Amino acid sequence: MAVEPPGAAGATRQADPRETSLRLAADAYLDMLRHVRRLAPRTLRNYRRDLDDLCTRAQQLAPGAIGAHHLRSWIGALHAGGMTPRAIAARMSAWRGLFAWLGRQGLLASNPATNLRAPRAARPLPKALGVDQAVALVAQAGDDSDPIGAARARALAELLYSSGLRVSELVGLDLRHTRGADGHASDGWLDWDNAEVHVLGKGGKRRSVPVGAPAMQALRDWVALRPVAAAGHEAALFLGPRGRRISAQRVWSELRARARAAGLPTSVHPHMLRHSFASHLLQSSGDLRAVQELLGHASISSTQIYTRLDFQHLAKVYDAAHPRARKR
Repeated sequence: MAVEPPGAAGATRQADPRETSLRLAADAYLDMLRHVRRLAPRTLRNYRRDLDDLCTRAQQLAPGAIGAHHLRSWIGALHAGGMTPRAIAARMSAWRGLFAWLGRQGLLASNPATNLRAPRAARPLPKALGVDQAVALVAQAGDDSDPIGAARARALAELLYSSGLRVSELVGLDLRHTRGADGHASDGWLDWDNAEVHVLGKGGKRRSVPVGAPAMQALRDWVALRPVAAAGHEAALFLGPRGRRISAQRVWSELRARARAAGLPTSVHPHMLRHSFASHLLQSSGDLRAVQELLGHASISSTQIYTRLDFQHLAKVYDAAHPRARKR
């Protein structure tokens, strides 16, 4: 027996799943999607493509004869053929929808795709500058015609790279630890005596991070000029052009300008300096737990991605230096 295309109500005639043609079942399902669910033509084309692929792989198998082991094999073939995990997940969604619909029609006892998952997408590596690039960026002299802006830009670049701060943590810094009339303490501040920065990170978690000597000097140079730029009694460490607390967007634009001036080939953003801080520190120390604490990661699994960056660096050194690594 075969599945007949549904009418306006999407009803189908009962059939033995062992005798039902998968191709006819797919056609009936697509008709339902078109007439009942009224999916867009482009979406229907995608469903048709995905279900055609299922029918081709199933060959003469009826829907009731298709098991989870068949689907796992076909998913593996898609992955081996270079299909991305995202595309495989979309294809599996179409397959799962067909089997679920057949189940609602009483043509399948269970959905063989229910517990299947697409291959996990590779987590993209964070973009980090090389050590020479990072040093060139933070050491960039800046615009001679705007000494206040140049001092501010250098200080914020030095601090981002020195302490691995998030841009939200940077812009939230006060010049010193203050406590308002309501007893509320600063979200973050610079401890000048101990060369540390105290910040309020994600989840309201506070942490303290050392500040390197070059960054401290850049901060002193900026603070010496800061009174000229400040509006009123502004508490913020970094000020924008109007003398108020600097915005994250302003930090982004100043870093991009410094990158261009330094001749860097990539578009630099604040989080890239955080990635560079973590990657370079891990390369030098090998202490993953310390890097986790400095970054303020709640879980070390968030920090472990930098071990992949470190391995990439080692692989490049190996490929460039080892006699047996060079291609003939």
